[in-house]
Amino acid sequence: MRTFNIEEIKNYINTQSPATRIYIGVDSERIKINQMWYADYTAAIVVHIDGKHGCKLFGEVTRERDYDQKANRPNTRLMTEVYKVSELYLKLADILENRLVEVHLDINPNDKHASSNVVSQAIGYIRGTCNVIPLVKPEAFAATYAADRFRVLRVANG
Repeated sequence: MRTFNIEEIKNYINTQSPATRIYIGVDSERIKINQMWYADYTAAIVVHIDGKHGCKLFGEVTRERDYDQKANRPNTRLMTEVYKVSELYLKLADILENRLVEVHLDINPNDKHASSNVVSQAIGYIRGTCNVIPLVKPEAFAATYAADRFRVLRVANG
């Protein structure tokens, strides 16, 4: 598994202009290993240079046991994503002041999706711990696309 170097990320962000935007998200994928369920959590930090140029993607993948009893109601796994994105935000909070920062949650508010049952709880948790209003699907690209892209790159590069 790969972990963040928080100091490296902070140094990179500090070298960028105040117009640079930061997007933070976490996604997970459930996997079965030796008859036990685990989740690979992929965290992504997207640094959008000057808010209009290219971006730099930082990523981290961690594996933990998944204790959800029902795959169609992944409450524990989804809330773990929320806790992880909150923790990441708080680790970077001192350099995020005076920047546009968005927290993205890989949660779909549509009742047709299993993740909809934790929307209120997840939004409330982020608002309480990070003092920001998070975005959910379909606007939560850092949690959906950026984390997936990092996971694909990690698998391709070993």
